[in-house]
Amino acid sequence: MISTASVTYQNQTYTFNPLEPLDISMPLHDGQLQPECFWAEPAVFNVVRVGDFVGSVAAGGSTNYKRVHLTPHGNGTHTECYGHISTDTDATINNCLHRFMFAAKLITVAPQKQANGDEVITLEDVEKQLHQEEMPEALILRTLPNTNSKLSRHYSGTNPPYIDHRIASLLAEQGTEHLLLDLPSVDREQDDGKLLAHHAFWQYPHNTRRNATITELIYVPDAIEDGLYLLNIQIASLELDVSPSKPVLYRLKKY
Repeated sequence: MISTASVTYQNQTYTFNPLEPLDISMPLHDGQLQPECFWAEPAVFNVVRVGDFVGSVAAGGSTNYKRVHLTPHGNGTHTECYGHISTDTDATINNCLHRFMFAAKLITVAPQKQANGDEVITLEDVEKQLHQEEMPEALILRTLPNTNSKLSRHYSGTNPPYIDHRIASLLAEQGTEHLLLDLPSVDREQDDGKLLAHHAFWQYPHNTRRNATITELIYVPDAIEDGLYLLNIQIASLELDVSPSKPVLYRLKKY
């Protein structure tokens, strides 16, 4: 059993323990105890019944066999590609995400209240914690306050916090390909379809970053410290612009 492995990033070798993953996805439950945004119906798990067959061992069936009703953009942790804002039928998460392991920087930021009442992650607060000469392959934003109510919060109609679109522009300019955050969206809930941060991050449509992804509705417990990690983004092989996902971190230690 492998308990120590190594990775080299920016000419520095790090070790990590593959047996100590840190899951930063949100679990989805059947029914209402789950995060929800953009007016998505709750995820539901239905027992399949065909003739005399019932897909529930508890109900006398031989196996558990259920149908899942799910809206990836609105129910729980999900990873999306530029197909989210494009008419390109080849722009699916399965086509765009070819690597699954990345060097990732985790930082914690607090939204700042703006004059219009919106709460926004500001460029200045993010820049304070990043050094452009060490821009990571992936950036993970944990927002404050960071309570476990995020695991079941209903965001629809609440105008939740979002990021200043200049953050997305900075990350694109500096080559960071993956952005993860614990909010429903990088953009304002209702912005008349501008989606400024989405467009800025993917540089769509003029210089599209086809391999870049955005992962929303993660949850990073306080016990996971800010710093550099190895990130594994796990998705289903769906030919859609988005997939439910399971991002997992591994602590990196200098070798």
